[in-house]
Parts: sequence; C-alpha cells; structure tokens
Amino acid sequence: MKIILSTLNSRYTHSAIGLRYLYANMQELQKNTEILEFNINDALQSVAEKILDTDPDIVGLGVYIWNASQVHELIHILKKVSPQTQIVLGGPEVTYLPFRVNFDRADYIIQGEGDLAFYQLCKDIQNKKANERIIRMSIPDLKKIELPYTYYSDHDIQNRYLYVELSRGCPFECEFCLSSMDEKVRAFELDKVLRAFEILWQRGARNFKFVDRTFNLNMKTANRILDFFLEKEPPYFAHFEVIPDHFPESLRKKIKAFPKGALQLEIGIQTLNLEIANNISRQLKLDKIKNNIAFLEHETDAHIHLDLIVGLPGESLKSFGDNLDALMQLSSCEIQIGILKKLSGTHINRHDIEHGMVYSDIPPYDILKNRQLSFKDIQIMKRFARFWDLYYNSGNFKQSIALLWEHKHVYKNFYAFALWIYEQTDATWKISLPRQGELLFCYLTEVKKHNADTVATLMLTDMIKLKGRAIPTYLKPYAKDIKIIAKKGTSGFNKRQQ
Repeated sequence: MKIILSTLNSRYTHSAIGLRYLYANMQELQKNTEILEFNINDALQSVAEKILDTDPDIVGLGVYIWNASQVHELIHILKKVSPQTQIVLGGPEVTYLPFRVNFDRADYIIQGEGDLAFYQLCKDIQNKKANERIIRMSIPDLKKIELPYTYYSDHDIQNRYLYVELSRGCPFECEFCLSSMDEKVRAFELDKVLRAFEILWQRGARNFKFVDRTFNLNMKTANRILDFFLEKEPPYFAHFEVIPDHFPESLRKKIKAFPKGALQLEIGIQTLNLEIANNISRQLKLDKIKNNIAFLEHETDAHIHLDLIVGLPGESLKSFGDNLDALMQLSSCEIQIGILKKLSGTHINRHDIEHGMVYSDIPPYDILKNRQLSFKDIQIMKRFARFWDLYYNSGNFKQSIALLWEHKHVYKNFYAFALWIYEQTDATWKISLPRQGELLFCYLTEVKKHNADTVATLMLTDMIKLKGRAIPTYLKPYAKDIKIIAKKGTSGFNKRQQ
C-alpha cells in the first residue's frame, strides 16, 4: 500500500511540520509512505500529476486557511483521474464546522490532532475496517507521539524555515483565535525536544520558527530554550510568539544577550482599547504591555513584530487609529495590520447580530462590514495594510517615511497617503520598488509641500542601507554630491569628500 502525505504551503520557504508528525508516527507503514510538499503558487494539475505518478492508494492532505480552495480543486482533479485513490483530509480547516469549502469528494476527514489517528485510519483502510467518514479525535498524549524533526531533509535545513514546537494549546480565550478552543496547554518532554534540536543544529539548521502560541508562559522552559541558542555561535535565527505582559527579569536578561538579527518576537496586541478587548475575551494589562515593549525597544536587539486587527466587534476606525498611534509612540518596530477573520469553531460569531458582523464565506473568511465599518471602510483599510507593509514594515523608506507624520497623527497621515497612492495606481500589487519611491517623493514634495532637497537627502540615506540600488531618475538632480561605491558586486552611497 502506497501512502502520500502532502499539502500546499503558503510559500516555498515554509515547511509542513504536520506532515512530518504524521510520517514520524506511521510505524511499520512508514516504509510505504512518502512526503510530497508543494505551495499554493504551483499549478494544481501538475501537483496532481506528481502525486499520481507515485500510484498512491491513500493521499493525506493538510488543509489550512491559505490552501482550502486549492485543496478543493486538487481533490476534484485527483478523483476525476484516479477515483479509486482514497483521500484523507486533516488540519484546522476541516476540524471545525461549518465547512465553508466543499470537501464532499474526500473519502475521510480527521478532525483534531491526527498524529496517531492517521496511522490507525490507514491500517483500517488496509484491513477494510474503515467505516466512519469523519473521525473526531480526542486530544492525544504528547508522550506517545514521535517527534518529527529527523524528517526535515538536508534541503529543508539549507533552504527553509524549520517549524518546531514545545507545547500545544493556549491558556487564553481570545474569541477570534482557534487556539482558544484548546482545553489546556500541553508540553512535550523538554529534554527530548532539546536533543532533537541539537541534532538539527549539528546538521546545519539555523532557522527555527516556534509555533507555540505562548512561548513565555512557562519560564523554566523559555529560559532553557533561550540558553540553547545563547550557547551557540551566531549567525542563527529564532522566532517566538510571546504574550506581551510576561517578561520577568530572568527572561529579560537572556533576551538582552542575543545579538542583532538572531531573535524575533511576535507579540499579538490586536487592540489597546480595553472595552474592545473585553468584548472579545482578551486580557490586556496595559501598563505591563507598555513597559515590556519599551524594554524590548530600548534595551535589546530583538526584532519585534506587533499585531493589530481591523474590524474587531465594536471598534471604530478612530479607535484603531488611536491604537496605531499609541504603538508608534512606544516602538519603531514592525507593526502587522491584519483584517479580522471568522474562523469556524471560534466564538467570534456571538457578536454577529449585535454588531452586524458580515464576513466572506470564501477563504480567508475576512470581514466585509459591520455596524462600525462599512464595506468601503474595510476595503480602504485592506489597502492601508498593504501599503503599510510596502512603505513602513519593509524598512525600505525608514527615514523618509517619517516625513509623512512628523512624530504625530501617524494613522491620519498614512490614511491620506494610502488613499492618494491608490488614486495614482489603482493597484496594491506589482508596484515596483522604484515606483514606490517615486510615489513617496511626489507625495512628500507636491502634496505635503516638503522641501525637495530634504526629501531627496532622506531617501538617498535610506538607499545607502539597501545594497544594489541605483539612484533613480527622479532623485538624480539632487544627487550631485553623491557617488556610487561598488564593493564586491554591491552598491552603496557615500558623501564625496570635499
């Protein structure tokens, strides 16, 4: 019996830890099992061809919010060409009802953590004992699960982020998040995990992305993991998702010891409005949050990534704008602006009537409107978020972008800029970096009436830090005292000695 484990990752550089958990726990069937990974940009008929070239009896597919529509189409192709092949689905998008993508052509669906269940289902299919189409799993004992890290290939280690975890579950009950559905936080055996990480390290692994929802919940575990990296020779990269109000001194001391570029911390703020946070069962300790962000900003070299959400029930654009302005006062770090999504199984649906919440039924199930925000408002804020990524989060215009707001009213000023960009381009994608710069220069000089020499100087300063960029045409008249210095195939800008 031939078994294929597959999914469509959101990017080539991502790796599917879930497939490797399944493979690690296939016992005697492992010798007949193979992992085939693809990404959502691959042509689906070509994906189906590569899967069917293996002549599989069973194909297990991981279904996530980013690939649900593509998996639906892939199943259609697989079943048309090879109706006898048994399709098994698992993952968040098939774990909770309602299914908003039609998966009727799948033969079996495993709901819940399938680390051990997939093997048992394959055995039942092999022995013709598989009677239930939908298998609802109880939470497995993590001590009985074989770890997946051996099954990252050398190619994965050299070319992809390696996803790892120390625990599953989340103690919080934020209503928009699937993790709030977990009954409790469960931890893997730490010594066993650290041994597996050491093997990965010896094989050359240097990019670790932890998928734990609350890395800094357990101080003993967090400190040992940080020690693991601090004992290593850089360069390396470790990404953790942390809660913003729990940074005791032992953790602070270790975070301060990390060199620049080695540590990234993702912090889910979502809102700073206490009333809105309470609305969605989210705990906010504002004083601690502000203190910890200030610590990370001013006393560490960690790269910080803060999250805000547009469209939370009851939150106006003014409230969102106040959140953004407040975070910009606290930190110069990346601020990711997301649009609220309604995931099946979450309790965010309890606000639908009171707040007039209307969502798309097509992945990613984002909000279309509510009583506070019209459809037009949401569309504008989607473009706002995209342009924020291009101009602020990218770091490409770190000095010059600040001329938009000059230390105040960040939201109001960037909102106006985003409206203007869209008027000029009628697009949010495929705007080249030179075109982005030209748009910013024009807006700052023609709309904001800043001095062109001042703007040009700051934009050229930004370019010094981006190797390989030539002086664009619109800045050449202002670059008489600038020359390009070529070093080892890259370019930079230096002031000519007078």
